[in-house]
Amino acid sequence: MYEGAREVRDNARVTSEHRGDYEELVDEISELLGAPATLENRDFELIAFGAYDSEGDLDPSALDPVRTRSILTRRSTAAVRAWFEGFGITRATEPVRIPPTPEAGVLRGRICLPVRHRGVVHGYVWLLDDDPGPSEQQLSAAMRVTARIGALLADEAQHGADLSRELRAVLTAEPGWQGDMAVAELRTALGPRADGLHALVCVAPWPSADPDDAPSVRAIPGATALCTLPWGATAQCLAVLIRLRSSDVLTPATTAAGRLLERARGGSGVESGGPSGSGPRPAATPARAPAAGIATPRSGLAETATAWREASAAARAARAEARFGPVAQWASIGPFRLLTALPPDVAHDPVARALLTPAHQELARTAEVFLDCAGQAARAAAELGIHRQTLYYRLSRIEKLTGLDLDDGEDRLLLHMALKAHRL
Repeated sequence: MYEGAREVRDNARVTSEHRGDYEELVDEISELLGAPATLENRDFELIAFGAYDSEGDLDPSALDPVRTRSILTRRSTAAVRAWFEGFGITRATEPVRIPPTPEAGVLRGRICLPVRHRGVVHGYVWLLDDDPGPSEQQLSAAMRVTARIGALLADEAQHGADLSRELRAVLTAEPGWQGDMAVAELRTALGPRADGLHALVCVAPWPSADPDDAPSVRAIPGATALCTLPWGATAQCLAVLIRLRSSDVLTPATTAAGRLLERARGGSGVESGGPSGSGPRPAATPARAPAAGIATPRSGLAETATAWREASAAARAARAEARFGPVAQWASIGPFRLLTALPPDVAHDPVARALLTPAHQELARTAEVFLDCAGQAARAAAELGIHRQTLYYRLSRIEKLTGLDLDDGEDRLLLHMALKAHRL
């Protein structure tokens, strides 16, 4: 037997409640089509690999770079996934033929059989597209098998899909034994998935005040668990635990946040990310506009409560500062990482009270832009669109209103923090 094929076949076997069922069904498809087939979930993680040939050996010519990596590592890269999804496989209900693209590492064409259940895509069956390839009758028979696979995948998704109670308990528990017990319960419910890499996402506010009015976890690609939580006195927010492949690639989290924001904003369509602060300074995001925050990725569940504080803080920052974009990452919100941790009564320092009245709104904006520009008058005047002498006049009025000396570093820091905290 070809030894590389044996290694491929061994590494393709993954732990699953329905592992044997998946292997049998993929082997059935391989027999129907006369070609080796692979089964991946909708995140392009390998579930089963069915090798077919008359001798029971795997033809090494079937292993182009993309196929080899997918089988040996049990997953595809984000670039490969995006490339294949560009052919519409996420929406397809019939087989999709994908041409070879050597520059992408795809040396041979593919046929993708979408695995769906009740209209939801749960995965894909892949096989190489040889000439003349399988007939329409063969593909129709194979699609009937994928329907059985889809039912199994949907069953697994449903098992433990509603973990809102467990996730809510972790995010609201008091530190100590109560928090530890909540984490242990969520870990048990998730099983092996609990030890993976996750990012927590906060979408706030969520449009419904009904705690049970939340999307299905199965409708959000990459979601492991979700729940609603109070946001302020009367509103709700949405917490979603998203599994990641790499801590350096947050695309599953930003994509999920963007889709949820689109729903929260009534389908208006939103970007899944935003600028990091370069360019002209936009006005603050309207207080009623939903925004999303993403915590630092973590492995396991031990720091889920800390991750929630980061995600909700990033969402608050995104609502306060439009320059963070509709989706803000904790790592990118700068001083708001400290300001969001302050109690409201501490954040509202009396030194800026007079400056923050409606009558002095322009002066408050001038002060914030001047401080954001590190006290550089030329930069601040240019961003404000005013003459430098006008800026100096406004700064003198700001000093009189606040009693601060804007040539003093600590006075500048205090005013800057008070202005930023006011946005929150």
